[in-house]
Amino acid sequence: MNTKTRKPTQTPPLLTEEEILKMSEDDYMNPAQLAFFKARLEKMEQDLIRNAGQTTENLRETTLVPDPADRATIEEEHALELRTRDRERKLLKKVKQSLASIESGDYGWCVETGEPIGIARLLARPTATLSLEAQQRRELKQKLYGD
Repeated sequence: MNTKTRKPTQTPPLLTEEEILKMSEDDYMNPAQLAFFKARLEKMEQDLIRNAGQTTENLRETTLVPDPADRATIEEEHALELRTRDRERKLLKKVKQSLASIESGDYGWCVETGEPIGIARLLARPTATLSLEAQQRRELKQKLYGD
């Protein structure tokens, strides 16, 4: 009777930013890098969802204040929080799109040119879909011709 035990398959530990930056260009978007960015995006997603829940709680805890100046301050704080959450809602959509592009194998590649976006850019903005050059062209075009 063979009593050999099988080791459970383990995922390798996630790389650090420094380790990813040191990798050669030939390793671009290898499984370790994809796992790193997937974990980073999933954490962003969780944080954004948690913040949205906190906003809902904060808005429910409205207290009636008789002083008009205090009431205006509270309303302005609520408006600011709602604007922040709106930006986060848009970011959450981009995070989900980035996670989907990891699954489809398109993550890290410019949607306009098909060239690598670059590790440094993805570390700064994990939801980037354009290479730096393509983004600069787009911004220049918007500046010249408007939206």
